[in-house]
Amino acid sequence: MKLTIKDVGKPTRVDLLALLVASGSDVDVPQGVDVPEGFVAKFDAKPRATRSTFASGGSASEVLLIGLGESSKIDAEAIRRASAVAVKEAKKRKVGSVHIEVSGVASEAAGGGEIAGCAAAEGALMAGYEYLSSKSAKVAKDAASPLKQIVLGGAGSQFKKGAQRGEILAAANMFTRDLQNGAGNVITPTALAKAAQGIAKLSPQVTVKVHDEAAMKKMGMGLLLGCSQGSTEPAKLIHLTYKPKGKSKGTIAFVGKGLTFDAGGYSLKPSPKMDEMRFDMSGGAAVLGALHALSQMDVPFEVHGVVPSSENLIDGNATKPGDIHEAMNGTTVEILNTDAEGRLILADALNYVESKIKPDTIIDLATLTGAVIVGLGHEVTGMFASTTELRDDLLAAGAIAGEPVWPLPLLDAHKEGMKGQSADLANIGSPAMGAGPSQGAAFLSHFVSDERAWAHLDIAGTAWNTRDRDWVGGSTGSGVGARLLVEYLLHRSGSR
Repeated sequence: MKLTIKDVGKPTRVDLLALLVASGSDVDVPQGVDVPEGFVAKFDAKPRATRSTFASGGSASEVLLIGLGESSKIDAEAIRRASAVAVKEAKKRKVGSVHIEVSGVASEAAGGGEIAGCAAAEGALMAGYEYLSSKSAKVAKDAASPLKQIVLGGAGSQFKKGAQRGEILAAANMFTRDLQNGAGNVITPTALAKAAQGIAKLSPQVTVKVHDEAAMKKMGMGLLLGCSQGSTEPAKLIHLTYKPKGKSKGTIAFVGKGLTFDAGGYSLKPSPKMDEMRFDMSGGAAVLGALHALSQMDVPFEVHGVVPSSENLIDGNATKPGDIHEAMNGTTVEILNTDAEGRLILADALNYVESKIKPDTIIDLATLTGAVIVGLGHEVTGMFASTTELRDDLLAAGAIAGEPVWPLPLLDAHKEGMKGQSADLANIGSPAMGAGPSQGAAFLSHFVSDERAWAHLDIAGTAWNTRDRDWVGGSTGSGVGARLLVEYLLHRSGSR
């Protein structure tokens, strides 16, 4: 979908002109667009409220008003959702073009032109997302929306700058969703590795190294290989590196769980909804999505994206409950439940990051526990951060991205609870302890040094099955994490 950015009040010829309106503010219909008398009068500009009319003349065939609510409550998410509503209304009308006007009043209320421009572009483009790759050519053609052109109107160079950034971030989100939504026999560890290699081709600032099972065996990654040994699909350890154009202000590693299908191993998952376990690679997809965005940006950090990728299936070679495997750092782990596999492949990836990269900060993302959904539902990601600064940076990034995170506790008692009987650690703790998300984070904490700033994000609830927020929602992948990680970098660099 083509995005064009124009100055406010100068709409091009389009099928639908959408005006975002704050409560109590004047509705500025662009000069030359003729609407019926009284159309704008007494418009109730509550959030996402709409009113439309056919234009009797000018550059637009139809005019749509979309409410933003009270100016004091307008933020990036309000702009994002209103822009998404405009695109959805255009798709509903089966038109080919839409122009979305963001007034100066709305931009200032949202925090300035750059924030408003970014949010408007994100909302519009992400609302237009369609996953048709698995459809036959004829069905895909019939199902595809005729909407091909989106024009954003906003005031000033900062709005344009923000919109250009929003276009990059929206593309990263949709790249992530494409990976998530692919079937398990299509998006394999090898396919993820090829996607990473494709990202590296986008920019000379990004390089990639893919470690195969022989290399992982040489490095002693017994946990990752133990998880993979029941599958005929070879595991991969993907390592992308982004280097800034100027001097780096620090080294940051993103680590994403890339379990491309999880049947649970011998601790077999129930049949209902097992098909959704193709989403178990959502953390890895988010890391790739973030590097996809960085390939078109410049941030003052060296950024590493590491994705351990495998399947968790059953055959005669599969890990059995009670088996013991040795991690890359020599720690032995008793596998009491083969369905608690994500933490195993992450543990070796964290060891790899600790020993090979030695970053200032590590952030890992994983669809790790169903229990986090009990506590936080499908709208908020669970966060375990080792420092106050990292916690606050991620809270701020989540707020601006519309992907909220919430701090959860990680106590010494949780860490002690992961000690094993027959091995150094067990991959699950006692049911009596409860706190499943904290137990998962506690296990991972044994593979990160205490002096490292580290955060674990449990995205099991937010990766799919989220509520409809106009730009995202429903049973398919949400792309959560990709934009959040980039916003974290921008916030840390002072660009936000």
